[in-house]
Amino acid sequence: MANNIDDLTSCSNLGVNEVKLETPVQGTVWKVVSKAGQTVEAGETVLVVESMKMEIPVDSPSSGTLREILVTEGDQVEQDSVVAVIDIS
Repeated sequence: MANNIDDLTSCSNLGVNEVKLETPVQGTVWKVVSKAGQTVEAGETVLVVESMKMEIPVDSPSSGTLREILVTEGDQVEQDSVVAVIDIS
């Protein structure tokens, strides 16, 4: 569950113990930093989106295990595209 107003733009509830990670902007997945199965901390960068010649990190809103990454480097994404699922149990 989102803990503050900033988290509301980057994640949404799926179930009690999972969140989906969404992109804040439209762009191209420039770099995937984390891997499925990896433990991530709140605020840790999972991937980077390039938009308008800027690199925008997409950070985990909570600590947990990265269950699935739904994009690969070079993929085009729209704003609010779901790019990963994080188990926060």
